[in-house]
Amino acid sequence: MAAAPTPHESARAAALGARQALGGSFAAISKWERELGKLRVLVNVGELAVGEREFPDDEWYPVHEFPEIVGFLHERWAGGGEPEAWVETAEGAYADDRPGEDDRPGEDDRPGEGGRPGEGGRSGAGRYNHQRVAALRRRGRGCCVVAPIVLHGRAWGELYVARRIGEPVFARPDADFATVLAAVAAAGIAQTERLAEARRLAFTDALTGLANRRAVDIRLDEALELHLRDGAVVSLVVCDLNGLKEVNDSRGHAVGDRLLEHFGSVLSLCGAILPGTLAARLGGDEFCLLSVGPSSDEVAKVAGELCARAGELDLGDGVAVGVASTGDPIGPVHTARRLFRLADAAQYRAKAARSGEPVVAGRHGGPDDPVVRLADTPEPRQGPERRRFRR
Repeated sequence: MAAAPTPHESARAAALGARQALGGSFAAISKWERELGKLRVLVNVGELAVGEREFPDDEWYPVHEFPEIVGFLHERWAGGGEPEAWVETAEGAYADDRPGEDDRPGEDDRPGEGGRPGEGGRSGAGRYNHQRVAALRRRGRGCCVVAPIVLHGRAWGELYVARRIGEPVFARPDADFATVLAAVAAAGIAQTERLAEARRLAFTDALTGLANRRAVDIRLDEALELHLRDGAVVSLVVCDLNGLKEVNDSRGHAVGDRLLEHFGSVLSLCGAILPGTLAARLGGDEFCLLSVGPSSDEVAKVAGELCARAGELDLGDGVAVGVASTGDPIGPVHTARRLFRLADAAQYRAKAARSGEPVVAGRHGGPDDPVVRLADTPEPRQGPERRRFRR
């Protein structure tokens, strides 16, 4: 499955395209994080100044220092106008004579060490700000054009493109073109966000926020390819939450959902002990951990921790846990189906014995382990009343 572009990759592509189209030496895209009151830089491309990075970890600017992010980019547009770009320069000379724009506050004291957005006098402002002039010059930039990015009817952020000192100052046609480029960037970013959300919904359990069975199947196939090629240890921990039906019947499904959510949190916490482990809800009262790399002993230890923590939950009656790992003597594992059957068989034994500890396949006799024999026994079409393993 081909990976969809991330929001940062989409922003980078938009910034690169805008820089080239406008003949700039530098471009950036920033996102307005409304809940935090920040304009966060997602990507810088082109000629980076000292302290600037392509994908900055923490380059941001307080929105209150940029009244136009609320006014010009949102209120004015929402009031019936159209989002449009403006030009700023390092010389206090303006690309047109349009009135009505105020200077931004000084740049030098803002966090993020960028002097952006808006490092010089704004087109149409008619005022000269020495701090912003110095900020542009310090970075070798003579002018910039700033265009709002609007998504879903709201200001999302801005596109910023700059030129070096000595290069032609952006003019009104450049600002109009930047407005169009920002709209194109908005369409690309919106598509990326929709794809990311669709992917999240496709591979996430809606109730617990854990991965779902589809995500496990894909990850397990990839893990087994790695195991067969490089010998990586692949381990599967399958959990059956005890007492869910009784909770649903006696206290209602809302309380049962709360039990599932609480156990999902416990599972996630325990899975985090093993680097790179996937925590998932397979469906109903069944959950799993999929680990690639850690030893079978490490996985078994975490499975024991999971049993102990599940036993402390206010609701339910603990959990039955089965473990199957290629690091244990369980025979060759070439398919996801066999590893699932081994983990299922171990979990079945744990549930039948009402064990407060995990059952680990292969730990009692290797190939002659009752769990391994149970997993490898073909299921009759109409057999005794025991669990039918996953196919």
